[in-house]
Amino acid sequence: MPVKVEDRPIEQVREQVIDQLIYNYSHGVISAEAFERRLDQAMEATDNAVLIELVSDLELTTDTQYQSEKRAQFTPNYSNQSQNDKLHLKSIMGSNERSGQWVVPKEIHLTNLLGSIELDFTDAIFQHQHITLHVNCLLGSDEIYVPEHVNVVSKMFSVVGSVENKSVSLNKLHGPTITIEGKVILGSVEIKVKRTIKEKFVSFANSLKASWNDMNKY
Repeated sequence: MPVKVEDRPIEQVREQVIDQLIYNYSHGVISAEAFERRLDQAMEATDNAVLIELVSDLELTTDTQYQSEKRAQFTPNYSNQSQNDKLHLKSIMGSNERSGQWVVPKEIHLTNLLGSIELDFTDAIFQHQHITLHVNCLLGSDEIYVPEHVNVVSKMFSVVGSVENKSVSLNKLHGPTITIEGKVILGSVEIKVKRTIKEKFVSFANSLKASWNDMNKY
């Protein structure tokens, strides 16, 4: 006997509803406006019954291909490649950046003196479940970008500086964890995502819609 909707974990129901919204939008069942409106409501809902009502008129349900494409899009990239276990990025009155597709070591050191460092994990390939990021920022600015499925634990010590953690987590159980520790003096460290989770959902839905339209041309 299936569990009653009201007794199911709300995040589980929310994920199911969002999947159904994306799938129906990608197949042309609902308009872009209706999709985004219902997506906003699904992300804000605090009641299972409200969530289920958002897809009560949608008959299409997700299939195995959809789930496979979703995993490819939202699951972090992992690699078994043998790489150095440490990375050092330094900036002294200048700038330094690491972005794109790069292999994340187990330990990263950022040293910033009167400069700026940008460390972008958005498209990075992870080798380890737990990564430690050591930050030493003096009169500088560090910007750290993480994907939604990466957990961030901040243990920063700030002296007349600022540390902001604006990251979110899409899948805490499967995503790696980055522990950030160290100090910032008269500077700033900001941890954030480049795209909001809604933007990523919309982008994924649009990519599926484009693929579906291409298939129907032939």
